[in-house]
Amino acid sequence: MSEPVSPISHALKDAAIATLIVAGLSFPIIAFRADPDFSNMLALTARWPLFLSFCALAFGLRFLLSLWASRPKKPQAPAAVATAKKRGWLAPAALAALVAYPLAVLAFLGPQAALKWVDTFGVQILLYVLLGWGLNITVGLAGLLDLGYVAFYCVGAYAYALLAPLTGLSFWLLLPVCGLLAALWGFCIGFPVLRLRGDYLAIVTLAFGEMVRIVAVNWDVVTHGEAGLYGYPGLTFFGLPFIAGPRGFAAHFGLHFAGVHKLIFLYYLVLLMALIANFVSIRLRRLPLGRAWEALREDEIACRALGLDTANIKLTAFALGAFFAGIAGCLFALRQGVVSPSSFTFTESATILAIVVLGGAGSQLGVAMAAALIVGSSELLRELAFLKAIFGPDFDPTQYRMLLVGLAMVAMMNFRPRGLVSTRQPTILLGKAAEAKP
Repeated sequence: MSEPVSPISHALKDAAIATLIVAGLSFPIIAFRADPDFSNMLALTARWPLFLSFCALAFGLRFLLSLWASRPKKPQAPAAVATAKKRGWLAPAALAALVAYPLAVLAFLGPQAALKWVDTFGVQILLYVLLGWGLNITVGLAGLLDLGYVAFYCVGAYAYALLAPLTGLSFWLLLPVCGLLAALWGFCIGFPVLRLRGDYLAIVTLAFGEMVRIVAVNWDVVTHGEAGLYGYPGLTFFGLPFIAGPRGFAAHFGLHFAGVHKLIFLYYLVLLMALIANFVSIRLRRLPLGRAWEALREDEIACRALGLDTANIKLTAFALGAFFAGIAGCLFALRQGVVSPSSFTFTESATILAIVVLGGAGSQLGVAMAAALIVGSSELLRELAFLKAIFGPDFDPTQYRMLLVGLAMVAMMNFRPRGLVSTRQPTILLGKAAEAKP
């Protein structure tokens, strides 16, 4: 009989094979770079330190993952159910941390240094959480693969940028209007895809997202093309603008003017909208509509056989998911101060979909965790300035953002194919199943 292979030897073998595959695939992309020379011709520049570091990283990660997969499995203790019940304090603690975050950053870092941390690691992450929870209704609950979700995001942003100067209404009134306009577009796109499923549905929604962006690029009279829209009314605190002077927010409350005041108010506004989206999603899951979404996700043919109107179920999923995307688009326009088509490319749709898939389709907590992980790690790459001293001044770590997202997707599909937090179980159980559920 052959001797059993030790876990370390097996992990080393797996890591070596994975490193060879990564080296073969990444060699033409990472090892060399095409740069123009003095004669305006392209010349290849070798980047061996970056290539070897990338291979070493692949070897180390695969080695650790193999060791983790070969660990001895422990039997689940009967007290695991009781432990899960004690996790109810996590939600209030997380909410308290989110509420205190901008004030704590302002207190520790000061007004100037807090700008980046409140905006980049606060407002931006919460915007993607809001977008992820909106797409989670369409993809996670109803099972409708939408690759053009950024179109509704774009509609909400352009709706505010066009209507704010035209009507003179405040953003409090335009916020639901932007959401309703995006929901209208979601309702309209639902009709052509009523008979489509799977890959065909994804292709049609992808085409719709590109159509909206191309219209924004070419409709110069209204959208100003690639230049975008700017100069529209910005964020105010119930009529008080965030400007220096006696009419501003800071002077009204006896504070020194600082740009971080606007960002803190926007942070709490985005947090409020995200919590509303979370509340609506959780409540709808327990209603007949939410159970119909789950039935459609599991088996559309059986859902139709039970007498459910799958057309209305699909339309409501598209419309409600688009509504929250329109709300996020309005908040994005308030944050940026300019709305241009370059902000609504397919990459944004792919990022939002990756957030839903990595977090776990149908899981509210998982989507929030994945948004913080993907967006936060992408922004942290900008802080790795010391890597330029190793790989050269032309090295830009942010170029590898989507590469890291792709690696995370590959690892997740192998080890947790249902996401960080998997919630594929039915929301409501009947009969003996309900009695057995802890």
